Amino acid sequence: MVRSRALYFDGHELRLIDDHVVERGGEALIRVGLAGICGTDLQILRGYASFRGVPGHEFVGRVVESDRSDLVGARVVGEINAACGRCDMCAVGLRRHCRNRTVLGIKGRDGVFAEYVRLPVENLHRVPDSVEDERAVFTEPLAAAFEILEQVHVDPSWRTCVVGDGRLANLIAQVLRDRVWKLKVIGRHQRKIGLLRELGIEAVEGVEPGDESSYDLVVEATGRAEGLSLALRLVRPRGHLVLKSTIASEYRIDLAKVVVDELHVVGSRCGPFRPALSALSSGSIDVRRLVDGVYGLEEFRDAFAAASSRGTLKVLLRP
Repeated sequence: MVRSRALYFDGHELRLIDDHVVERGGEALIRVGLAGICGTDLQILRGYASFRGVPGHEFVGRVVESDRSDLVGARVVGEINAACGRCDMCAVGLRRHCRNRTVLGIKGRDGVFAEYVRLPVENLHRVPDSVEDERAVFTEPLAAAFEILEQVHVDPSWRTCVVGDGRLANLIAQVLRDRVWKLKVIGRHQRKIGLLRELGIEAVEGVEPGDESSYDLVVEATGRAEGLSLALRLVRPRGHLVLKSTIASEYRIDLAKVVVDELHVVGSRCGPFRPALSALSSGSIDVRRLVDGVYGLEEFRDAFAAASSRGTLKVLLRP
C-alpha cells in the first residue's frame, strides 16, 4: 500500500487530497511523471460516466514496483482498459471491450492525477529513450487517432474532413494527412487553425460552399453535442463517419440521413500504442506545439480552468 497526493472527484467537486491510498494488488506500481488533461476528463467533471475517484488516463511514468523485475525503473505509458481475460470479449481478442473491464480514471479504477497509479503489467509499454516525457504523454490520445486506421480501410483517393480543431482533432489530422488525397479541418478557433496550417494542413473556420455531402470520410472530434449534426452534413452518400466525442449531456439528432444516404457510422475510442510510440519516436507526429502549460497538482484549479478555455490545446499536470 502506498499513500499519495491525488486529485479526487466526489461527483460534485474536484479537490486535492494528501492521503490517497494506492493498493498494489499484484499490479505494477508507477510513479507518474506527467499527466494530460483531455476532453473526457472535462466531461467527467460534468457528470460523464458517473465516475467517482481519481480521474486522468493520459500519462508517462516510471515503474517502481512490479512482479516483473525487468520493468522496475522503466519509463512507461499505459493502455487504459484493464481486462478480466475470461469473458467472451476477451476470448475473441476484444480486451478493450471486456465485459468486466475497468478503465483508468473513467470506470472503476483510479486514474493518473496522482503521484502514483497502478496498472496491470500487460497494459504497459516502454517508452523509447528518444521520446521525452513531454511527447510520451501524448501516446494515449495519439493511439486513439491511429485507431481510425484500424477501423476503416482508408482509400488514398478519399476526400477527408476532420470536424474540430482541438487536441485530438489535431492529432487525427496529422495521422491522416499523408494517407488521403485531400484533407481539410473545419474548426472555429483562429489560433488552433493557425497551428494546423503551420503543420501544412488545410484548416478553415466554418463550413465552406461545396463542403456539404462531399466527403468520403468525416471524423467528428469537436467534443460538442452539435458536432455530430455538422459532421452528418458533410458526408457523401455511402460515405464513412467516425465519431470520437464523448459528451456528458444528452442530445437528440435526426438520423434520417444515415438511413437515406446509407452511411457507414463508426464509433471510435482507444487505439494501438505501438504505432503511436513509433510515430513519436520518428518525429512524424509533432506534439510539442500543442502544450500550453504544465501545472503542479496544487495548481489544479488553474490547470483545469486553462484546459477548459476555448483557445487552449493541451494542459499537463506534474504530480
